Amino acid sequence: MAELTLPKNSRVVAGTTHKAPAGSTNVKSFQVYRWNPDEGGNPHTDTYEIDLDQCGPMVLDALIKIKNEIDPTLTFRRSCREGICGSCAMNIDGTNTLACLKPIESVQDAVKINPLPHMAVVKDLIPDLTQAYAQYTSIEPWLQADSPVPPDAERLQSIEERAELDGLWECILCFCCSTSCPSYWWNGDRFLGPAVLMAAYRWIVDSRDENAGKRLDALEDPFKLYRCHTIMNCTQTCPKGLNPAQAIGKIKQRMIERRG
Repeated sequence: MAELTLPKNSRVVAGTTHKAPAGSTNVKSFQVYRWNPDEGGNPHTDTYEIDLDQCGPMVLDALIKIKNEIDPTLTFRRSCREGICGSCAMNIDGTNTLACLKPIESVQDAVKINPLPHMAVVKDLIPDLTQAYAQYTSIEPWLQADSPVPPDAERLQSIEERAELDGLWECILCFCCSTSCPSYWWNGDRFLGPAVLMAAYRWIVDSRDENAGKRLDALEDPFKLYRCHTIMNCTQTCPKGLNPAQAIGKIKQRMIERRG
């Protein structure tokens, strides 16, 4: 998926350097991708020198400090600061991750911060997730059951049945995995991507859901599922330590079992 909002043949050029305050002794440089659609032109990289003695330990702390104290025009998403919302997903030091979980000290040299790769850019570090969320909606991510709920009771699961959901329900839809996947880069309009496919498997395997067959039928497509080539980028980059590639493999296995 190309960065559709950027001008053709655009390239990232050097931008402004913001120096640390005089007398700072523990300085770290942050090289941040900048692009404003209202201004047009090429995207650029601005460099911000931060006194780490006056900053929190995570990359998100540095970004907040930059916005609050140095450059209020810097734009990025953030919310919980606890790795549970996925808002601050971005590419840091060449890896897709969450800025709130990335320690500054884990990066040896300058910290290079870019938006999630191969997504249209809304502004600066904000990717356009419209298509990703539309794909998530397409798998109908809610419990589907035609049988009546037991009177005055819930739809119960055994401990073993509930355990099948572990490693799936924890996904926070940050899309770090999908935007690290070459198949999603090249076929993002048709391939659902690791995040959405793992979410699909979460409902396929749920013992309370009664539409597993329908869900599998919806994925029986040369592109939606089978563009996955198991290169494992998704699993390697997941900031929650989940395994989307394994979930996709289990969907494929269920497809084989259905054909019998």
